[in-house]
Amino acid sequence: MPVFLPPISRRRFLKGSLAASAVVAAGGCATHKPASDGQSWALLSDIHIAADPNLVHSNVNMTRNLQTVAQEVLAWPAPVAGVLINGDLAYNSGEAADYAAVLGLLRPLREHGLPIHLALGNHDQREHFWAALPEQKTAEASLPERQTAMVPTRYANWFVLDSLIATLQTPGRLGEAQRAWLARALDENTDKPALVAIHHHPALEGATGWPLEDTAALMEILRPRRQVKVWFFGHTHRWGVYHDESGLCLVNFPPVAYVFEEGRPNGWVHATLQPQGARLELRCLDRTRKDHGQVVDLVWRA
Repeated sequence: MPVFLPPISRRRFLKGSLAASAVVAAGGCATHKPASDGQSWALLSDIHIAADPNLVHSNVNMTRNLQTVAQEVLAWPAPVAGVLINGDLAYNSGEAADYAAVLGLLRPLREHGLPIHLALGNHDQREHFWAALPEQKTAEASLPERQTAMVPTRYANWFVLDSLIATLQTPGRLGEAQRAWLARALDENTDKPALVAIHHHPALEGATGWPLEDTAALMEILRPRRQVKVWFFGHTHRWGVYHDESGLCLVNFPPVAYVFEEGRPNGWVHATLQPQGARLELRCLDRTRKDHGQVVDLVWRA
């Protein structure tokens, strides 16, 4: 259930540099008006925030990690247009107090005028999240307990989807209704590159770790629609950039929280959208890593 958290800085609103949320229901879709020109984005995933700010998992304090990332996003030389957090907001089972903690940790970003787009992962719990933000529950009957979002920017349209089946049910699934919505939305918006964000990773050859169950059906939508350029995902706690046989970019976000495999980075990704592609920069929480600051230039498929 992608949810939009608007900025809460009155000063920035009065300046007009960031627009208020313009939410238009359309077959279960919320269209969110972006901030600035949409070029620069902070991309996060798998933050796993617990109600207890002192909780440590795999030698990582998740609260401290998110605080560090938020500070770095706010200190970025050129202000980012928005923040996307691609699922697994809560620590384990999506407790109500976890979401209260998430909202508190995200407040400094919002107070500095940054809009935030949230998706849920398999460690999230819809009802508890909706209870924390009841005004954001905009799912329509055509997509029961699901909510999709299209976020237009200067150089691309984001399509944020909902792959949560049930809390602690590790695989993901979009379902027929959501896939049908996506196909319609893509066909109605062919003027810009389309960037698709889903918490779960694709079930392609060699995939492990409970991926998206309906990957094949989704690929039948994405591959022939050449304006679709990237599938961004998290879930695996593993940073990587790949391409499939059709030239579609597959970008695996690192976790903000802990890694599953020793030696892999945790952190976030700064993305600069450009007319013909995007520049991704890996921002590691451990700045001594050799891959901290790694830049990957994506060129959109024709």
